[in-house]
Amino acid sequence: MTKARFHLTFPEHLISEPVIHRVGKDFDLVTNIRRANIEERNAWVILEMEGADEDIACAVAWLAQQGSQVNRIDETP
Repeated sequence: MTKARFHLTFPEHLISEPVIHRVGKDFDLVTNIRRANIEERNAWVILEMEGADEDIACAVAWLAQQGSQVNRIDETP
């Protein structure tokens, strides 16, 4: 099991969609929202994903295909 943290920026058309729910359900990941800012026209989320490396990679690719900007956050002590 791997835990990774990402900064996601959503385009306007995805703000009202259950994107994070789908990431957890469709890719068999545990998701944890660490911080978020959601407004009418833009939104960003700091999201932890926990699961198999391959599942996380597939989820990241899917998010990018949907139009989200996905940046991994390095967790250095």
